Amino acid sequence: MRRFVRKPDWRGLSLLGVGILVIALDQYTKFLVRKHLALNVSWNPIPWLDPIVTFTRTENSGAAFGILPGLSVIFAIVAIVVVIGFALFYRKLASSSWLLRLAVGVQWGGAAGNLVDRLRFGGLVTDFIDFRWFPVFNVADSSIVVGTILLAVYI
Repeated sequence: MRRFVRKPDWRGLSLLGVGILVIALDQYTKFLVRKHLALNVSWNPIPWLDPIVTFTRTENSGAAFGILPGLSVIFAIVAIVVVIGFALFYRKLASSSWLLRLAVGVQWGGAAGNLVDRLRFGGLVTDFIDFRWFPVFNVADSSIVVGTILLAVYI
């Protein structure tokens, strides 16, 4: 009897891998920030960068970059829809172009990363990247924006 060994679906695994990498990076950086910085305290390991960027721990109940504060439940629902949508369309996305896989994987990872925070911390998301002239944000927020830009390039 001959056995057929199914080859791994590298395209699908790359899509999933990108998302998991974003979630891991997002959650690890937030863990470090929550562990080492008190709320609303700033720190900069490179003093000459202080006028440009610093780390400031904040909590956000709104969307990326603090948009629409207080609507945490709505943003949690949106993130759940994104995560479920990803699961439903995974096979179709896995066979798509590399740029679409990258865009969706990065967006999914960002949405899931912030959803983890909302579920763990009573609807709040930890933000910490502070450019002083722009709202404080995190890795997940950045990933959602980068994924959206990549999606626009793809379209």
